[in-house]
Amino acid sequence: MTMPEFKQLVDEIKKEITEVSSDELERMRQAREDFVLIDVREKDDSAQGMIPGAAALPRGILELHIDQITTDKNKKIVCYCGGGSRSSLAAYMLQRMGFKNVMSLAGGYRGWKAKSGE
Repeated sequence: MTMPEFKQLVDEIKKEITEVSSDELERMRQAREDFVLIDVREKDDSAQGMIPGAAALPRGILELHIDQITTDKNKKIVCYCGGGSRSSLAAYMLQRMGFKNVMSLAGGYRGWKAKSGE
């Protein structure tokens, strides 16, 4: 059995999760919707800039420490990374853990930054 390449794996996972656009994320933020925004990048990346209001929880420890952010399985959660791949994996794993309202930011931090100009 051949293991899928990373891009193939991400493409398959994206069929199983919900992605949110930068525009939709901004609408949610402006409307002050009740949701958790999680930056799943490594600390070095997060230190160079984060979306305001995000909690930093690197992908490598997300499953171990998500309870420090929320234990509410119905809470709306938006994960983001640099470009959208790691956050897709993060959203998928959180769904597997029973979280019901998890999304990944399409285009990640780079896409959001290009769109928002921040």
